[in-house]
Amino acid sequence: MKANMVTAINNALELSMKENDKIVLLGEDIGKDGGVFRVTDGLQAKFGDRRVMDTPLAESGIIGASIGMALAGLHPVPEVQFAGFMFLSFDQIINHATRYRSRTRSQYTVPMVVRTPVSGGVRTLEHHSESPEAYYSHMGGLIVVEPSTPYDAKGLLIKALRMNDPVIFLEPTKLYRLFREEIPDEMYEVPIGRAKLVSEGSELSIITYGTMVPVVKAAVERKKVSADVLDLRTINPLDENAILSSVRKTGRVIIVHEASRSFGVGAEIAARIAQKALFDLKAPVMRVASFSFPYPMPGYEKYYIPNELKISQAIDNIMSVQE
Repeated sequence: MKANMVTAINNALELSMKENDKIVLLGEDIGKDGGVFRVTDGLQAKFGDRRVMDTPLAESGIIGASIGMALAGLHPVPEVQFAGFMFLSFDQIINHATRYRSRTRSQYTVPMVVRTPVSGGVRTLEHHSESPEAYYSHMGGLIVVEPSTPYDAKGLLIKALRMNDPVIFLEPTKLYRLFREEIPDEMYEVPIGRAKLVSEGSELSIITYGTMVPVVKAAVERKKVSADVLDLRTINPLDENAILSSVRKTGRVIIVHEASRSFGVGAEIAARIAQKALFDLKAPVMRVASFSFPYPMPGYEKYYIPNELKISQAIDNIMSVQE
């Protein structure tokens, strides 16, 4: 079938709920209304209000209840309407969801997938445009996933729903309905922890994920540079082997992400490259990211987040460095 990311995620949830009757969905307006972006549209009618539950406006309560459900043997999928609202449940995620496996020496696990829209570019306000992947990747007990295509969104979600540990599943708002592609009707998995080589080249490696993947692709095509474009797909665990393999081949690296530059995913990747592939580099590692201050009002977001021009300038700069 041909699907956008919303349809792909909805289909993954439906198929997974048919496969596993322990999967339950809960969140604000996800039942009758199908969620703020209609990702869960129609699922309450198919599975009933005991498996697709509307909750009060209380993110800490949603996540806390989900942790209890997971410990009791269910596989909850809480939806938080926007990533910025997840900060209200940070205590539950960090102090409990991430720690139960180690706290109980693996006697208890927390099989739970927290879904939330992330990132900006759609003229929403600050708490609706957050890119919090670095926060959650810092915690060793969490898996952090961020797809950039409908195909990957379906396959990664199905894989996440078959795991026994908590997963933060970040869904880029701008990509929800940006394009459609053919995806299989049946269930399939996309491996978690493995990056995807979107395009292959010999002169440059561009490492990215989420909303920046189509922007990077457009910049590479415009500049006509021979570049590896690596879509991480999973932030934690990071596919270090894929990153280092590309770096050792090209010797030039640009890391692009929408989240703030300071202390972000790009810094972690750059540190690993410096540690394990420093002498393969022909130029310093470059980062293209948002400014390190709070997300601005909608009229300024086009100046705040990376765009094709900024990426093109970075390409010019790194390719001008002589060996």
